[in-house]
Amino acid sequence: MQTTHLGRTGLKVSRICLGTMTYGSPAWRDWVLDEAASRPFLKRAVEAGITFFDTADIYSQGASEEVVGRALRDFAGKRESYVLATKVFFPVDGHNGGLSRKHILHAIDDSLRRLGTDYVDLYQIHRFDNDTPIEETVAALHEVVQSGKARYIGASSMHVWQFAKFLAAADRMGMTKFVSMQNFYNLVYREEEREMLPLCRDAGIGVIPWSPLARGFLGRSHAHARDLQSTRAKSDKVLDMEFSDADVEILRRVEETARKHGRSNAQIATAWMLHKGVTAPIIGASKMQHLEDAIAATEIALTETEIAYLEAPYQPKAVAGNLR
Repeated sequence: MQTTHLGRTGLKVSRICLGTMTYGSPAWRDWVLDEAASRPFLKRAVEAGITFFDTADIYSQGASEEVVGRALRDFAGKRESYVLATKVFFPVDGHNGGLSRKHILHAIDDSLRRLGTDYVDLYQIHRFDNDTPIEETVAALHEVVQSGKARYIGASSMHVWQFAKFLAAADRMGMTKFVSMQNFYNLVYREEEREMLPLCRDAGIGVIPWSPLARGFLGRSHAHARDLQSTRAKSDKVLDMEFSDADVEILRRVEETARKHGRSNAQIATAWMLHKGVTAPIIGASKMQHLEDAIAATEIALTETEIAYLEAPYQPKAVAGNLR
C-alpha cells in the first residue's frame, strides 16, 4: 500500500482511508454491521497495509468507536503503527452537540474512552457550528492538542468561506492549524474543484474525501444506474443529490474504461480520485469486494486522455454534501 503525507505535515498515511460509519450497531441504521461482522473488514484492511482509519462519535452513537478501537488493538499492533481519526459535532448519548468549548472537551474524553486509546491522530470538526464563535472552537481544539489528546486537527463538510474563517482564526490566534479537509467529492460531484480544493492546495491542507463512489452510484451498471436503491440509500439521506443524465453518461464511461483495463467500475472511479491530488479517499465497505476494489485501485494508472474522457460529460450541480 502506497503512503503519502497528510498535507504539509510529517504524518504519513496510506493512500486509502477506511471509513467506519458502516461498523457499529444496526440499531442505529439498518445497513450498519455489528461487531462480529465488522471485524473481518478491519483485519483485512490492516493486512493490506491500510494504516488510516476514520470514525466519528455520532456513528452508531459511539458504538463505532468502540468496535474500531477494539479491532485495531487486536489487529494493528502498536498504537504508533496506525493513524486514527474521529470527529465531533453531533449530539451523542443525549449530550448537546456543537463546537462549544464545553462540548469539545467533553466529547474528546468520551471518544478516547470508547476507542480505548490515550490520543487520536486527527480530531475533526464534523460540521460548521453557526451558534459558537469560531475563536472559541479554535481555542478548544488547541487545548485538546496541547493536552496530548490529539496530534492534529481537521475539518469536514463545510462551505469554503467557513473553512477559510477557521484557517484565518487559527493563524491570527497563533493556535493549532488545521491540516485536513474531509469533503464530499467524486466523479459525479466535482463542485469542490471550484474553490475548496484550490484553497487546500494553497494552504497545504490534506484532502480526504468521503463517498468517492457517490453512495455506490459509480460502482453500478450504467444501464440500471437509477433503478437501483441500496438499503443504505433508503435511510441515509446525507448525500442530498439527485443523479442526472450527465451522471449516467459518466458512469457509462467509467464502465467502458473498466472493461478496457479489465477492472471494476469502483476501481476505476477510485483510481480517478487518486489521480486528482487528494491525500486519501475515505472508502466504506459493507461487502469485502468493496474493500478489495479500493485496495486494487491504488495500482491502476490512468492516462491523461482517460481522465479527460471520464470528466468530459460533467455538468455543474447545486451544492451538496449536507452542508450547514
